[in-house]
Amino acid sequence: MTLPQTVRIRQIRDETRTIRTFVLDAEVSEAEPGQFIMLWLPGVDEKPIAIARPAPLTVTVARVGSFSAALHQRRVGDRVGWRGPYGRGFSLSLHEDRPALLVAGGYGAAPLYFLATRAIKRGIPTTVALGARRADDLVYVDRFRSLGVELAIATDDGSIGYRGYVTDLVAQLTNQPASQPTIYACGPEPMLVSLHRLCRERDIPGQLSVERYMKCGIGICGQCALDGLLVCQDGPVFGVEQLDGLRDFGHAHRSATGRRLPIR
Repeated sequence: MTLPQTVRIRQIRDETRTIRTFVLDAEVSEAEPGQFIMLWLPGVDEKPIAIARPAPLTVTVARVGSFSAALHQRRVGDRVGWRGPYGRGFSLSLHEDRPALLVAGGYGAAPLYFLATRAIKRGIPTTVALGARRADDLVYVDRFRSLGVELAIATDDGSIGYRGYVTDLVAQLTNQPASQPTIYACGPEPMLVSLHRLCRERDIPGQLSVERYMKCGIGICGQCALDGLLVCQDGPVFGVEQLDGLRDFGHAHRSATGRRLPIR
C-alpha cells in the first residue's frame, strides 16, 4: 500500500521514560518481521517505524526528535496515518536448522519480539539477548519471558544482568563452535558493526537490521542509500555478507538534505 490510511490509536503503553508503544486500530497480516511502515502525522512529517506486531498493528517509538516528540503527545483515540509494509525483513527459513540468537539494543527489541513469535511458532530454539544502558531502559523483557525463550540481559552499568555491552555477552554465548546459532540483530549501528565482525570471525550466519534516514520508503528518493544499496528496498535487514566492505556501514549516514555525516 503506497497511499496512507488514517486509523485511531487503540492503546498506548509507556515502556520507559522515553519509549512508548502505540497499538493502532489496523492489521497488516502480510507483514514479515523486520519490515517497517511509514507512519504519518498530518502537518508534522512521515517516518519509517519497524513493526513490533502485525495484528493489531503495533509500533514502539523512542522520543528522539520532533516527529517522535509529536507522536508521544498523541492520545488514545487520536488518528495517525500509515502505509506499508515495506522493505526486506528477517528470514528464518535460510537457517532454520540452527538455533536463533536475537540481539537487541534498546528499542530494537520491538521488531525482534515479532521475529521471536515466528521462531517459537516454527519450533526453533531461541535465545534473546537484550542490551541497554541501565535496567530501566530495557523494553519488552516480560513479553519475551512470556514466550518462553531463553533470555540474557546486559546493561552498561550492571544494574541488571551482565555488566557491559550486549555484544560482549553475545561473544560469550557464541564461544562454542559446535552449536553456533544464527544471529538476528536490531539496534545502534556500532552494535551492529561489532556483531558483523563477530559473525565473520567465527563464521556465524547473521542478519542485521540497519537504520537510515528515509523520505519515501519505496526506493524513489535515494535518501537511504548505503553505498550502492537502498535500505528501504534491499534492507533494512541485510545478511552479514552483504555488508562486507561497505564504506558507509558503521561510518556515515545521510541527513535530511542528503549530506553525508559521520556516525557517532
